[in-house]
Formats: sequence, C-alpha cells, structure tokens
Amino acid sequence: MQQTATPATGPPDGAARARPRRGGWAALPVAPRRAALLLLILGVWQGYVSLSGVSPLLVSGPADVAAAIYAGIADGRLLAATAITLQVLLSGMVIGMALAAVLTTLASWSRLGDDLLVLLTSMLNPLPAIAILPLAILWFGLSTTALVFVITNAVVWPIAINVSTGFRTVNPTIMAVGRNIGLRGWRIVRDVLIPAALPQIIAGLKTGWAFGWRTIIAAELVFGAAGGQGGLGFFINDARYFLRTPEVFAGLVTIALIGIALDLVFTWIERRTVIRWGMKST
Repeated sequence: MQQTATPATGPPDGAARARPRRGGWAALPVAPRRAALLLLILGVWQGYVSLSGVSPLLVSGPADVAAAIYAGIADGRLLAATAITLQVLLSGMVIGMALAAVLTTLASWSRLGDDLLVLLTSMLNPLPAIAILPLAILWFGLSTTALVFVITNAVVWPIAINVSTGFRTVNPTIMAVGRNIGLRGWRIVRDVLIPAALPQIIAGLKTGWAFGWRTIIAAELVFGAAGGQGGLGFFINDARYFLRTPEVFAGLVTIALIGIALDLVFTWIERRTVIRWGMKST
C-alpha cells in the first residue's frame, strides 16, 4: 500500500500562540524600577558618607544636599542660576537645531550640500566646544552671546550627524512612493524623510542636549558671570571657592534632575510617535 504523508498541522484556528512572559524585575513598570534604583543609589551614597568617615569638606550626604537645595530654592539663588543656564542653553539649542535642519535639508537635496555637511562635521565635530570659548570672547566679549555661540557649535554637529544618518537610511521604496505621488523639495523632507528618520532625530536631540549641558557648565566655570549674572556653573564654582560642599553637590544634583525630567519628555514623545508607529520596541 502506498502511504501518503500527512501534512504537519499547526495550532488550532483561533488559538493564540503563547508568548513568553517576562517575570521578576522586568515585569515591573518602568517608573517603579527606576525609582527603586534611584533609592538604592541614594542609600549607597548615604551609607558611604555615614560609615566611611570621609570628610564633609570632600563629600556631602544626600540629607545635607537636600537641605542645600531647599535653602537655594528658598533664597532664590539656585533657582536664578538654573534659570540663567537654561535660558542660555535653550537659545543655543534652538539656533543649533535650526542650523542642523538647514544643513541636513541641503544635504538631502544635492550632492553639493551633502559634501558640505560631511566636510563641516569632519572638521568641527571633533573640536571640543570649550576650545572655541577664547575666540568667542574675542568676538563677542564677556557676554551671553559668547556662551550661546559656543553652545550652538557644540549641539549642531551631533544633531546634524544623527539626522543625516536617519535620512540616508530611509527605505528607498518609501522615497520612491513619495516621488511618485509628486512630492519634491521641502515636501518630501517634511512628509517622508522626517517621519521615517524620527528615531534618529530624537537620538540626535538627546545627544545635542547632553553636549550642550557639558559645554554650558564648563563655559560658566571658566567664564564666570555674564553681565553680573551667573548660571549653575558659576554657582558650583562659587560654592567650591568658599568650601560650601553641599551647595556644590546641590548644583550637580540639579543638573541630574533636569536630565531625568528631559529624558521623561523624550520618552513621552517616543511612546506617542515611533513606538506607536511600530518603528521601535519598548
């Protein structure tokens, strides 16, 4: 008798394929996980200060830092310094983002623009932004404009590199569809390239923001107060000069808290765009 092979049968119709479930730490929501890690870091920090016998002039504990932050908010010095730094930083970020948008748009339109972007990024991106500060002081004097100029140079290149990489890696089929329906010039950048490259754009903004923070704090440490007003870098350096160690840590913790807040903003944007569109997994 001739035997016929029976085809392999899959799961019954309508039966859901079992998915591996995450357990333990990974099963917790993001906010409790990170809050627990933050509490652990604070506990280790406080334990080191309490048990090691380290001099309070070198390291302050979380309780002393919290008291310094409260005092800085109460007398307005910490809030004023933070506001000045954020104002200068945001000004540099906005100008840097605008320049990066122009350069990457030109690079997506023509080979000349692409060559210009590659040349500028290869020359200026490796250059430490703080190294331009003496030149900025010669050009603009001891003013806020010098700080904005330095920050702009720090943020424009990482943003441009990430956006350009995102534009280059867009699926050619999507580009072809856009051109077939008549999109040209700025419309294809706005309607095709930017949505498709959004993950790289957000990554570029994160990198640019981090570069901007490092630059503004370093510049303020060197620059001091601009126009009689000092930002967080000046606040930290002034506290160091007078051995107010808790205030030094208060300035650093303020920067860290702003970084956490901004990361939450970027996470919120990603969840409502690239994750919802299926371009990135959680």
